[in-house]
Amino acid sequence: MYVGIDCGTQGTKVVILDSEKGQLIGEGYSAHELISLANGRREQEVSWWTDALIAAFKTAVSAAGIATSSIKGIGISGQQHGLVLLNKAGEALRPAKLWCDTESTAENNELLEQLGGAQASLDRLGLVIAPGYTVSKLLWTKRHFPEVFEQIEHILLPHDYLNYWFTGECCADYGDASGTGYFDIRSRKWDEALLNHIDDNSGRLVKALPRLLEAHDAAGVVRPEIAALLGLSDNVQVASGGGDNMMGAIGTGNIREGIITMSLGTSGTVYAHSDSPLVSPNAGVAAFCSSANGWLPLICTMNLTSASSAVQKLFKLDIAQFNEELAKSPIGAEGVVMLPFLNGERVPSLPQASASILGLNSLNMTTANLCRAVVEGTTFGLRYGLDLLREAGLQGDSIRLIGGGSKSAIWRQIVADTMNAKVVCPVSGEAAALGGAIQAAWCVTGESIDSLCERCVSVDESSEVTPVAENVAAYEKAYQAYREALTKVHGLS
Repeated sequence: MYVGIDCGTQGTKVVILDSEKGQLIGEGYSAHELISLANGRREQEVSWWTDALIAAFKTAVSAAGIATSSIKGIGISGQQHGLVLLNKAGEALRPAKLWCDTESTAENNELLEQLGGAQASLDRLGLVIAPGYTVSKLLWTKRHFPEVFEQIEHILLPHDYLNYWFTGECCADYGDASGTGYFDIRSRKWDEALLNHIDDNSGRLVKALPRLLEAHDAAGVVRPEIAALLGLSDNVQVASGGGDNMMGAIGTGNIREGIITMSLGTSGTVYAHSDSPLVSPNAGVAAFCSSANGWLPLICTMNLTSASSAVQKLFKLDIAQFNEELAKSPIGAEGVVMLPFLNGERVPSLPQASASILGLNSLNMTTANLCRAVVEGTTFGLRYGLDLLREAGLQGDSIRLIGGGSKSAIWRQIVADTMNAKVVCPVSGEAAALGGAIQAAWCVTGESIDSLCERCVSVDESSEVTPVAENVAAYEKAYQAYREALTKVHGLS
């Protein structure tokens, strides 16, 4: 038995995998709070993660009906880009700054200028640093909390911190590390010079970096006090783990070229495996490393179900009612176009943007059209990003759809028609947590990740949808209206 943990923005999920049968036999979930301020601050206390983990673990074990002594390994997925700073005692110095935090936008712009601009950043790191990446959070901490900065002993990402909580070891995998903004994705090494620039060549930040692990390596063994807390045996190994997108790739079987994973979660992501670095000239494409010893070119939109949920809440609709309204509106929402940038946006790169609704008139201002417009607007953002990935050389015409939005049959069809690609959902919707459990089995048993994914990842054939030619043409017209709105409001071509 193997445990997969996914520490996300909204909560922590825990799954129990029977790797021999290839089946998830237990699941648990516990929600997180979020510190959210109007200036773009998005933070969480690390204790909220561990409290949620313990609660979700107990629920999953109870649901599985197993003895915890049968658990052999643990794999952890975590929200990317977050910054956890520890002192010498291993205590968090302040709340963790999250991926969706835009408070350090000014520091990011300053660091990008120091690097020589977008092209220089691309040449040096293989990606263009963006607000939300970890690197600007370090400079922000130095500027706004100098007393905290002086106490930094360890710099960790969210999943690194949970590995530390379990094992007492400070380590990182190449996948999650590649999203920090101080890591060269081609050479797979830390960019120490950039960190030295931030700390005025004191060497403090470089010294605080965790050691890097290969994807199949163990971070360590669960500490006795944590084993006792969770009822584990004294030899349970913790795998290297990875970022949520990297582990989601494993959990959808996206470990070889040809498959595209698309997530309709709080944020939206599109990514695919590559055997070599796939560096795009467009700043919106993040040429990350994977957690399966490869690379994972990716685009991320900041607003997905977070935007649709806001509209749902506005009209006091439950999920079923929202989908009913969505179905009433035709493709293109009778001319209503929404740029749903409620939290700024990463792709397209508009970190300080706010949302816009265009094309409203006395005839089309209906609940149904606004529901359709927000779903289309968020999906068009993913189409914008998928086009960038395809231009960079991404291969694949089959999409594996995950995240809360994938449960909507009508949204699945919208994705298939907008992307002009076959769409299918994995049987398990907890792709990142499943990926963690699979990686743990890979680490402990030495069995190939290919055979593990073949046995443990399956798709729900009943969820499969294919593009409808008439709809594809209609969505192409609606998508061009979205692009025109981007030009009109934000000056983007």
